[in-house]
Amino acid sequence: MANLNGRWRRENTYDAIVVGSGISGGWAAKELTQKGLKTLVLERGPMVRHLEDYPTATMDPWEAKYPQGKLPPEELKGHYPVQMRTGYAVTEYTKHFFVRDDENPYTEESRFDWIRGYHVGGRSLTWGRQTYRHSPIDFEANARDGVAVDWPIRYADLAPWYDYVERFIGVSGQNEGLAHLPDGQFQPPMEMNCVEKAFKSRAESRFPDRRITMGRAAHLTEPTEEQLSLGRSKCQHRNMCSRGCPFGAYFSSNSATLVAAERTSNLRMRPNSIVTSLIFDPAAGKASGVRVLDAETGEESEYYAKVIFLCASALNSAGIMLNSTSDRFPNGFGNGSDQLGRNVMDHHLNVGARAQVEGFDDKYYSGRRPNGIYVPRFRNLGDEGSARKDYMRGFGYQGGASRPSWNRDLGGEGFGAERKTALTQPGPWTMALGGFGEILPYADNRITLNHDVKDKYGQPTLKIKVSIRENEIAMRRDMKASAVELLEAAGFKNVQGADLGYAPGLGIHEMGTARMGRDPRTSVLNAHNQVHECTNVYVTDGAAMTSASCVNPSLTYMALTARACDHAVKAGKKGEF
Repeated sequence: MANLNGRWRRENTYDAIVVGSGISGGWAAKELTQKGLKTLVLERGPMVRHLEDYPTATMDPWEAKYPQGKLPPEELKGHYPVQMRTGYAVTEYTKHFFVRDDENPYTEESRFDWIRGYHVGGRSLTWGRQTYRHSPIDFEANARDGVAVDWPIRYADLAPWYDYVERFIGVSGQNEGLAHLPDGQFQPPMEMNCVEKAFKSRAESRFPDRRITMGRAAHLTEPTEEQLSLGRSKCQHRNMCSRGCPFGAYFSSNSATLVAAERTSNLRMRPNSIVTSLIFDPAAGKASGVRVLDAETGEESEYYAKVIFLCASALNSAGIMLNSTSDRFPNGFGNGSDQLGRNVMDHHLNVGARAQVEGFDDKYYSGRRPNGIYVPRFRNLGDEGSARKDYMRGFGYQGGASRPSWNRDLGGEGFGAERKTALTQPGPWTMALGGFGEILPYADNRITLNHDVKDKYGQPTLKIKVSIRENEIAMRRDMKASAVELLEAAGFKNVQGADLGYAPGLGIHEMGTARMGRDPRTSVLNAHNQVHECTNVYVTDGAAMTSASCVNPSLTYMALTARACDHAVKAGKKGEF
């Protein structure tokens, strides 16, 4: 038996283990394998192979079972009552990339819209692809404002890693020379349409401090040789991205990082592998591996490595750590600070304005551009002109102008040639701006384990209690009013501001559950994303975030992961683990 156990352990031992295969997990796999480490990637969901497993990527509208792919209400309510809260995510074309809520329960102590997908590639297949750097003021914000704890790094620490990541993934965008929205390594930007160009000209003339630029998006517009060698190609403006892109034109783990990792021959992918906990070796004072539950067979096993990267998403990485109790960590792995699971953040949205546009009826646009315009933050930038007394931090806008097409009135009145002819003409121009605002890190916005509610595998589920406060509510008032100001400044008509309400989680940018910090007494991770109390475990997904900024965070997760992998390999060579 001893010989069998020894053999089993040898066969289940790797140089590195990565938990999760989404945006951060894919990057960890790429970096560690390319640096020579035999790496096991554990993904709790099924395999999704690039090109092979995008069943609806080329489906035409008339091939769908339901009109416009809209699922019947009974299916949505029965299987996707949380995922459907977005209003757009779960359709006939995309439902296979989102979890069934009836099979993945959690407890909402306050409403939390947990939008997720369990499969190889994770949400890298369905993300919004907006790609922005956090700025120097973002990394300094907590220290400056006296909020929570200070980041243990600054923008200069991450800038070369932003460069490195951007070159690999491919980001289209325009350099603007703004300190609060740092420029990057961009491919040519996508083009604004005629109304957006008019909006930019008119609004910037009225408000010079409010820059309007093309969204910075992880879509290839001028692929590099490296990107082409991976089988990726230029964006075709299909705007069917969440189905999986057969051209590899937008960045995903499936089309890029995992492909690069596989080519090293150092990668082993193990899908349907639910990591339940970390294994701590008290004699060594290190983590020795992870416990895994096979999602198909129910079989339990253990895998071992010198270094472990948790990249399972902010809530799930923290959940694994909370479930990893021992004599050394009775309250959760690395939780001596009692900060594990706390400080949950997101970006609040669903507030802005819409307007009708006159004067461009003879103009249209080519294709279905999968991107829009961006208005960077213009509040609380450190100068008197941008300062607000009613709230801290700031927000940006995403938006754009468009005309409805033939499918704008499928349920309307009329029939025959007259109606058909009418629908061949595009509808009226409209322009919309939607805000994304920063949420402060509140210690009582937290997740805990719920041992009273188990999932279908018998594992404890999460209990979530997160809310926004007066700072965010005051910001939302400004987000609506300023959007109205911008659209009115452009001379557009019937400008309507709106706050449609927001529940945490709806931004799908959850983060902060195992924050980085300088002091082990007040944080979980150090400046290199290592767990303070167990340095051969790295956490590089959204859990690591100390503050949220107001920009999409995925690029920062990628840069932190690449940087942490570099540190881990160097530390391993020094014999630190």
